[in-house]
This record gives sequence, C-alpha cells and structure tokens, in this order.
Amino acid sequence: MSEYKMSQINVSKIKKAVEAEIPILITTYTLPHDMELYIREVITFYLKELHQEHMIEYIVYCVNELVTNAKKANTKRVYFQEKGLDLFNEEEYNEGMKKFKEDTLGNITHYLKLQKDAGLYIKLILHKKGNTIRIEIRNNSPLTVFEYKRMHDKIARSHEFGSVEEAFVHFIDETEGAGLGLIILTLMLKKVGLSEENFQIASEGEETITRIDLPLNKESEAQLDAASEEIAKSIDALPFFPENIASIHALMSDPEVEFSEIARLIGNDISLTADLLKLVNSSVFALSQPCNSIVRAVQMVGIKGIKNLLYSVESLKILGEETPGKKMLWSHSQKVAFYSYNIARNFFATKKEIVENAYVCGLLHDMGKVVFETTHPEVMKKFKDIMAYKNIALNTLERLIAGINHAEVGARIGEKWNFPEMITQAIRYHHNPLVAPEPVMPLVLVVYLANMLTHYEESAVDFYQFDTEALKKCNISSKEQLDSIASQLSAAFAKAQK
Repeated sequence: MSEYKMSQINVSKIKKAVEAEIPILITTYTLPHDMELYIREVITFYLKELHQEHMIEYIVYCVNELVTNAKKANTKRVYFQEKGLDLFNEEEYNEGMKKFKEDTLGNITHYLKLQKDAGLYIKLILHKKGNTIRIEIRNNSPLTVFEYKRMHDKIARSHEFGSVEEAFVHFIDETEGAGLGLIILTLMLKKVGLSEENFQIASEGEETITRIDLPLNKESEAQLDAASEEIAKSIDALPFFPENIASIHALMSDPEVEFSEIARLIGNDISLTADLLKLVNSSVFALSQPCNSIVRAVQMVGIKGIKNLLYSVESLKILGEETPGKKMLWSHSQKVAFYSYNIARNFFATKKEIVENAYVCGLLHDMGKVVFETTHPEVMKKFKDIMAYKNIALNTLERLIAGINHAEVGARIGEKWNFPEMITQAIRYHHNPLVAPEPVMPLVLVVYLANMLTHYEESAVDFYQFDTEALKKCNISSKEQLDSIASQLSAAFAKAQK
C-alpha cells in the first residue's frame, strides 16, 4: 500500500492479512491528509475484523501521534542538512532547534519535498500473530542519544498523572506543550490495559522504530478457542471413515502385509482406485508409460503414500457435497499440495519424511475452512445451537466461518480423526511455521511457502508479507528468486493439469 489518494481501503487484502496472520504495510513520504484518513480507515477495519472495537479510538490516536512524530523527525533531518548543522552534536542540535519550528512551518512544502527526494519514509506495519497485534512505525532517521533520553523522560512523566484530562490541565496551567503528545499516548494505552512494557522506542541501524504490542481481548480469544473445540467435537460426530477404508488402514498396520492384498481392497472401491491411478500417473511420478495396474500403483506409492492418500481423499469427501466454494478450496488445496511436494523435493531432497508427507499436508492444510464450506444447513444450525448452549457469542461462529482460527479448527479435527501428528501440526502451523515444534518445522515451512506462493501469484499477498526468516530457512534471499520459483511451479502445475 503506497502514497496515493484512495477512496476506499482494500478490504480483501486486510481480511487476508488477518486470516493468514501476515503483515500489512503502509508507506508514505510526506503524510498528506488523505494518507492520515486512509491510515485511520485501515486501523479501524483491521481492529473490527479482530473484534477489538474497544481499542479503535485509542489506537488511532496513538498511531496518528507516532506517524506525525516520525514525519517531524524526517523534516528535522533535511532541515539540519540544509543548515549545515550536525544533528548528533548536542550543541548544534540545540542551536538548530531554536528556529526549526518557525522555519519549517513557514516553508513546509519545501521541506516535505526534500524529505521525499531524500527517500525519507514513514512505514506503518500492522501484524497480528498469535494472541498479539504488533503495530510498528518506522522511519529512516535514527534517534540521537539525547532525543532518545528526552522521549523516555517524557514517557516517565506520564506516571505523574492519573488521566488524560489531568495531564491536559497541568500543561495548560504551566503554559507548556513540550512532551504532551507522548504523555497522552502513554495514558491512552493505559486505558486499554497496557503498560510501558507494551510500548517500545528503539533505533535499529538507520531506522527509528516505535512498537506497540496489543494483547487481544482475552475473553474474545477464550470464546474463539472454546468455539473451535466445540466445532471439532461436532465434526467428530459426523460419519467416520467407511468400513472399507478402515479395513485398509487395519491391513496396513500388519508389517507382513502383501502389496497385492492392499491392492485387492483398494480395487473394491472405484473412487479410491481412480484417485490412486490419477496420483501415480500425475507429474509427481513422471512415468514414461501410464500405469494401469493397481498392484504396481500400490508398490510405487508405498505404505505411507497409501495412508496419506486415504487421509486426504476420504477426509475431504466425508465433509459434504460439492459446492462452488468447496471446488475453489479444493482447487487451491490441490495446487498447494503440488507446490509443497515440489518444494520439498527441491529444497529438502535428502529429507525423505518431508518429501513423503509434503503432498498430503499441502492437500489438507485448509481443512478447517472446508468444514464450514461443506456443512449442510442442519449442521450449521447445530453449530449455532451449541454456541447458544455454551454461552458463546454468535459472532464467534461468524469469525470461524470467515476463516479466523481455521488452522486450529482443522488441526483439532485431524486430532479427533487420529491423523499422524506430523499432518495435524502442519495444518495447525501453516501460517506460523517458525513457532511449530522443531521436528515438524521444515515440513510446515514447505506448506507455508507453497500456500503463500499460490496467493502471491494471484496478487492476494505481496513479497513483503512473506516471513523473512522463513524465506531464509529455504535459502530464498530476494524477490527475484521468489518470482523465479513461483514462475517455475506455476508452469509445472499448468502442465500437469493438461
């Protein structure tokens, strides 16, 4: 999102950022009034999507104060350069500040142009991760030591006041304005239950960074967690795997089993036979000649491959009938599965377990969404009745239907159906791979990257929204490299569909 006049916010991108727990970035160089209004709209919609309406008024004020301070810091930098003064020399700093306000306000257009020409930016980043919303304001004018000290002194002064009103009266009585903005900001944060630990100011390299960490409303999140558990229990009550699938599972538990016996049972199920042959004849196996033998197909796929096939095919079929929404999800899941397998094969070729499980984990990663897309009206009514009985707000169900917490819902359903832990963990952490348990992290990274790449090629997410640490672990260091990978995967998938 960049500096243009905008009549409305990009609702779909904000919803995607909330659902997938990826950051939103707004960049400006001069912070015109239109941009201030746009920032207000984005924050308002973002917090509403997260059902944190009680924070909106306070956070809008705080962000406005911080981006304005960042703009002033950038103006200060070009002003001092023009006057030939050293910003980091305290004596020269004090000398320059004597006429800074008067000079810049009298010729603000000139100084804003200097800022933009110098590439001095202000960046606002909103990022919900887990139970916390992190708000960052970054500008590339590093703080001086004495500026840093003065800011912290002003924040410390906020302890003198019990309310915003008291602070206003004090400063009016003293006919003093310096530091009022930061003091009010600190008091505003206290109104939503935050302390100084939730607010940080730092210089990192050439950037000044202010951070606000907002814990999500505990009651709202507790209701979301409770609702997710109740949905998982309800889905558990739907029909289990058909008897023939259960028989195949049982047979594969026998270490002495013959492939021919497994093939015989699979051959009794027309649908499963078709899916198996489709899998072995796909580009995944790159056969020179089509395979029409069930026994040979079972040998090629192997025991683990058959198990994964059963999990993926029957799990998604059991949840309901075809709908336009399910077809779209199924198409997305197939692409993520294909991308996951090929990423695993190229980036983790020596890790057999990752390569073996990548396809099925990619296929099932959005199972928590499929649940709501495929349930019948009577099941949805049952969900609503459960919410009412458990005293869970109905809007919590609406949040789940909209995709919030879908990874956790899908993982809990997988656990109820006794999926292997590797699969349930890949479902649970596919938006946050770096917090996944160490043994499954590489596999989750594969699914995360595959999922993000499908959204990236659709322009639903931008390069900056990829987790930089996740990219590093896959040895991806630039947008050009990511674009090349996306292009190759997209071409391979298109070819495989012919």
